[in-house]
Amino acid sequence: MSYNKYPKEMKEAIMVRMLEGDETVTDIQRDTGVGINTLYRWRDQAKHQKGLSATTKYKNADKWSSQDKFMVVLETANLTEIEFSEYCREKGVYPEQVKEWKEACINANDNAREKGTQAGKELRAEHKEKEKLEKELARKEKALAEAAALLVLRKKADAIWGTDEWLNPRQEAETKKETKVS
Repeated sequence: MSYNKYPKEMKEAIMVRMLEGDETVTDIQRDTGVGINTLYRWRDQAKHQKGLSATTKYKNADKWSSQDKFMVVLETANLTEIEFSEYCREKGVYPEQVKEWKEACINANDNAREKGTQAGKELRAEHKEKEKLEKELARKEKALAEAAALLVLRKKADAIWGTDEWLNPRQEAETKKETKVS
């Protein structure tokens, strides 16, 4: 594979023609005899060096960054319908696409607000659930402490009076019946 070295002046002149957008790369290739892939590479390098966005000609509008789409919306905001159509033809986009992008830009803050509202609702619901669980836990801890206190008191009562003397009312009634029968 052989590589042709083109003069710098020739390359710069071709780049000016390509970046002006008046001619297609194919037309320039026919006029100059420079390979089409070389022309595309030069064009991409020039765009990269100059920091041109993807909104320039020959790029697929579906692959544009959100920043580039936003810039198109800003650039077309004050254009008349005729200027708008002309701009779209120059950039290689459909007017419907630009209108969709504009709508997306307009609704961008609404989505953020809705997400914030939704997050706030979820946070409040989780806070209520947390408070409910804390109350239930406190109630159960009190019941457990009471049960433990009753067990301790029962052991103390058994130690003081003995296990036979510490009977519940049903057991006392049974004991009295047994003593009457005997």
